[in-house]
Amino acid sequence: MGTSNLSGAWGEALAAEYLRRKHFEIVAAGYRCRFGEIDLIAQDRKYLVFVEVKLRKSAGFAKAREYVDQHKQDRIRITASMYLSQNPTKLQPRFDVIEIYAPDGTATRHPSINHLEDAFQ
Repeated sequence: MGTSNLSGAWGEALAAEYLRRKHFEIVAAGYRCRFGEIDLIAQDRKYLVFVEVKLRKSAGFAKAREYVDQHKQDRIRITASMYLSQNPTKLQPRFDVIEIYAPDGTATRHPSINHLEDAFQ
């Protein structure tokens, strides 16, 4: 197994389930265009949320959200603009980060999920 048994797909599935429990509908997962990728796109009655999922074993070195730097935010914004040009909506766009801490990797029974709404500056 080793220390790298954290799967992005596993983390994104956890984040999607978390959002569904909060009454969001997942409209896209792993949306890609030439500018970048958005992990999840979800909507509720008010927002179309572009979600960056960050999966880590712990916050010991740095909080997961710290890995979403300005450059990454800019790429996500450009990618979101491309998505919106292809999928117009009246919903308010929002950028969230969902941090998932899984100390035992994919074997973690109860990973810690931290949802940061409107996370981009």
